[in-house]
Amino acid sequence: MILLTYQAVDGLALGVKTEKGIVDIKAAARALNADIPDTPDALYAQGLDALPALQTFIASLPESGAWLLDEAALIYGPCVPAPQKILCVGLNYRRHAAESGAKVPEVPVLFSKFSNALAAHGETISIPRGVVEIDYEVELVVVIGKPAKYIAEGAALDFVLGYCTANDVSARELQMRTSQWLLGKTSDKFCPLGPYLVTADEVGNPQTLSIKSWLNGELRQNSTTADMVFSVAQIISYASRYMTLLPGDVILTGTPEGVILGMKEKVWMQPGDEITVEVEKLGKLTNWLAAE
Repeated sequence: MILLTYQAVDGLALGVKTEKGIVDIKAAARALNADIPDTPDALYAQGLDALPALQTFIASLPESGAWLLDEAALIYGPCVPAPQKILCVGLNYRRHAAESGAKVPEVPVLFSKFSNALAAHGETISIPRGVVEIDYEVELVVVIGKPAKYIAEGAALDFVLGYCTANDVSARELQMRTSQWLLGKTSDKFCPLGPYLVTADEVGNPQTLSIKSWLNGELRQNSTTADMVFSVAQIISYASRYMTLLPGDVILTGTPEGVILGMKEKVWMQPGDEITVEVEKLGKLTNWLAAE
């Protein structure tokens, strides 16, 4: 399934993308008296357990109804709107480590973002006052589907609800100010997610996906998740040794080469720029920059 959230009168609503349009899950469930998770909170609380009933419900819907919406008229929300954890993995592509002048890590480099950084497809990202070195990072995001602790690598993908695309927007002068990267990574709206969450069954092997970014229409990053140092399964297994991963937690798995930081002549992003990122099968995520 292809899931999304969008702005409704009473807050973020849950939708499913189909060939006929976007299904308003709450409206459809009420019209047909169906007992299914019909809000983003309910879906992510249940995680993988929610999918069978939701898939059966979508398959049984009539071809038309008041619950079908025109996607072009919607205002998106972050496809995962309230994760308890936003974990990130640094230097996880071999060619990105090389362009950054860094050694390939021996273990995953974990850091975090906070919920204030979440943003949606189509939102404007404000550059903090006095900050200049704004960079983009397209990333494959893993969304956890059930509690995971001490998970073996071979079983790790069984804990994945789905995948989405993120832009790990970075203020490089803040990131490099100290040995801790946090400050440069979690300004407001520095973590757009979306437009969709695609369930794991539709994505297949997460290590064979193309991954790209465009700045003002110019292709900047063009790689594949096969260049990851640590695979999705390895990252989940490693993180789960030290913390319990919960349904709805997200993990940004690193960015490939082509970021501004790795260029000889660095022309940083600035107000008015359009940045689009895409992971194969997951849709394009576009945002614009503005002065705060």
